[in-house]
Amino acid sequence: MVKRVAVIGAGVSGLSSIKCCLDEDLEPTCFERSNDIGGLWKYTETSTDGMTRVYKSLVTNVSKEMSCYSDFPFREDYPNYMNQGKFWQYLQEFAEHFDLLKYIQFKTTVCSVTKCPDFSISGQWDVITETEGRQDRAVFDAVMVCTGHFLNPRLPLESFPGINKFKGHVLHSQEYKIPEGFQDKRVLVIGLGNTGGDIAVELSRTAAQVLLSTRTGTWVTGRSSHGGYPLSMMAIRRSHNFIKQMLPSCVLKWIQERQMNKIFNHENYGLSIIKGKKSKKIVNDELPTCILCGTVTMKTSVKEFTETSALFEDGTMEENIDIVIFATGYTFSFPFLEEPLKSLCTKKIFLYKKVFPSNLEKATLAIIGFFGLQGSILPGTELQARWATRVFKGLCKLPPSQKLMADATKVEELIKRNLIIDTSEDKLNYISYLDDLAACIGSKPNVPLLFLKDPRLAWEVFFGPCTPYQYRLMGPGKWNGARNAILTQWDRALKPLKTRVVHDSSKPASISHYLKVWGTPVLLASLLLLCKSSLCCKLLRDLQDRISPYQINIW
Repeated sequence: MVKRVAVIGAGVSGLSSIKCCLDEDLEPTCFERSNDIGGLWKYTETSTDGMTRVYKSLVTNVSKEMSCYSDFPFREDYPNYMNQGKFWQYLQEFAEHFDLLKYIQFKTTVCSVTKCPDFSISGQWDVITETEGRQDRAVFDAVMVCTGHFLNPRLPLESFPGINKFKGHVLHSQEYKIPEGFQDKRVLVIGLGNTGGDIAVELSRTAAQVLLSTRTGTWVTGRSSHGGYPLSMMAIRRSHNFIKQMLPSCVLKWIQERQMNKIFNHENYGLSIIKGKKSKKIVNDELPTCILCGTVTMKTSVKEFTETSALFEDGTMEENIDIVIFATGYTFSFPFLEEPLKSLCTKKIFLYKKVFPSNLEKATLAIIGFFGLQGSILPGTELQARWATRVFKGLCKLPPSQKLMADATKVEELIKRNLIIDTSEDKLNYISYLDDLAACIGSKPNVPLLFLKDPRLAWEVFFGPCTPYQYRLMGPGKWNGARNAILTQWDRALKPLKTRVVHDSSKPASISHYLKVWGTPVLLASLLLLCKSSLCCKLLRDLQDRISPYQINIW
């Protein structure tokens, strides 16, 4: 019987894992190698401890109502998009509210996690930790690994000929904290993800020139949607997700590209995605303006470095470069695990529903937060932890490990033979993935039943933002405050904006508001289903020209 659970890491995933253990009457012990909670979100001025931390100016990409713990909303006076300090403060409030701190052992590094000799029977793990030079060993019934994606900086110097000859300063974005020290420098940022875009924009205010190099291009969107409402609250809705499932992928892609290019033409800005490359998106309100003003210059991928310059794939050269920043992401590793488990866990296709390693006879090891999501990862990690703890207790069952390994091996073989595309590293559909996990628990919202029992709530659940509270309405882990949290979510979103009150302003949660939000997409989807002729496509194009991206925002 599982009772004692080791939780590795006290970041966003670790905190929710501790709480989920307590909710299931398990006994968690969390090991955190730093001296505080928050993981990535605990800002420090240096990275000498080897841990990845946020840079000082970081602002969340997903609004607060879409990125909170499902039974602990943000305070209404918190801004919709928070800086690092505000978000860390929320994590502190969460930990204190649920009394989680007493379960955490700080300044403790996990050295190894190995199977006990009788693992096939007991499912137990031998965990060795080190605290200030002293090692301890303990046996746990289960382990939750909450170390996340951002462990080891990926610095692919071998892919950039001549970088060893470059006389300027070279660093990874993990080392970047503040713009001081970059004044009047010519800076080359390599990599156009959210981090690369943020750093390029911030340095554009102080550096002499910022060059931003990308291999593939990207779609760029802002934090606000039509009308100024938070984009994630407008876009991530069950009604929109329903339409996306109905539309052919080519039509969906066409609509999305048309929407994004209506904001600004990405090709004109040097941001368009190269044909044949995977579509990706970043959130950055200022990058287009910086390009427009010339403080950021878009460049193709670097072909070669010299002592002071960079030659690009398009044949252009930039001279007198002072600093190169690699915003090239991170590699995944679980250094405390033994082989072959260590290698297998880094292959996401061998993690059942991105959580449980396929090769374990006993499902007593869960990897929490090791995935990408089209939205905030926080609600996803919380549902993973809720599911994992119920699996530990035997309340949820998994398929036999032999079947899981056979299925994963078959997929891996098909990928190697180029018969299917490897999507294991792609970001998962937010609602589909969370619904999948919630169905395993028994907490997936039953929308048709809600329309019969509580039409007002059902309307908000289906046509409104898919906020995390929806997964606390029913089933195990039900929270009595979930209904009210959903019905008041727009109040909390608008509260910090209304510091100058205009009494005749309208609220977005009105009937007419929702008709505008979902009426047009439903009409378009119906037309597509009824007729696939060229006349239908022409009608779709004409309608698209007459509606705003907000009304058919199906990102």
